[in-house]
Amino acid sequence: MSAPSSILFIAVSRIGDSLFATPAIRAVAAAYPEASITVLGHPKRMEVFAALPFVQRVGAITKGGARWRGHLGGTSYDLAFVCGFDESLVAYALRVARRVVAFAQRDAALNARLAVAVPKPPFQSEHAVRQLLRLPAALGIAPAGLRLAYRVTPAEAAAAQQRLAQLAAAHPRIGLQVASFPTKAYRDWPIANFEELCRRIVARWPQAHFLIFGGAEEKQRTHWLKARLGERASLFAGQLSLRETAALMAQTDLYVGVDTGPTHLMSTFDIPLVALYHCLSGAHLTGPLDHPRAFVVDHPALAAGNCAETAAMAEIGVDQVFASVEQALDGSR
Repeated sequence: MSAPSSILFIAVSRIGDSLFATPAIRAVAAAYPEASITVLGHPKRMEVFAALPFVQRVGAITKGGARWRGHLGGTSYDLAFVCGFDESLVAYALRVARRVVAFAQRDAALNARLAVAVPKPPFQSEHAVRQLLRLPAALGIAPAGLRLAYRVTPAEAAAAQQRLAQLAAAHPRIGLQVASFPTKAYRDWPIANFEELCRRIVARWPQAHFLIFGGAEEKQRTHWLKARLGERASLFAGQLSLRETAALMAQTDLYVGVDTGPTHLMSTFDIPLVALYHCLSGAHLTGPLDHPRAFVVDHPALAAGNCAETAAMAEIGVDQVFASVEQALDGSR
């Protein structure tokens, strides 16, 4: 069978899960260097795939809208991969691609039409990146690295540098992500702990400045922290697009954040990061892979084997996080 010349990836999910698909996309691009790769993502998250050197086109699709697309006949792609477990997206891929690789669905008839129906791995049995790499592996395609991928364009970098021009004397510049999304609020480290951490950092590095990232939904936490830190902090939460935020992240000297999409985004840069994980989803499942300067802090209940959603992130002490910050900024491990 000849190598495919046109390949489709469908990855409709939140920021972090979209980024988890990038190693699989890169593996396929390495296996078929002459192919043109299209990625369809969620309309609000597809921009994480923009500017990747191994992706030629990025577009939008939704799980609901997929039901109405691709019915006019003909195939647009030689091969398609579907990241996730949504039947409507698999059915769409089967309408527009000659061969489709996807995780096995509940519908046996749908599975019979797949080139490969990849068995769904048990819940939380492996890292999310390795799970998605099962899709190209089903065709004998080896990984081309486990690192998440994202690219800031030169124009975006220049705009970020201009935005931070008034902080030229500030060092280190430290990015903060103080909240996960509302349905995963149990992952949030107490905001008072973030304040205490920042004060310890300033005592150690008097010229430190903090960049507070996040969305509009965590306004109460981000505004509280900004008020407490005053001129020591710049508030960007709810003010920037995803790509503008990523470009600012790439200008930091350190990042400290909870387990959420922006933290996964930050892990694409070779910048020290300290990431805090709840025991329900430890770093072994979603943490940075192949990162040269990642310092992960897991909830103590993970090692104890007695985790529940009620396990408070406050059990991760400021002392422990500050020790990781010192390691990151001092250049030692």
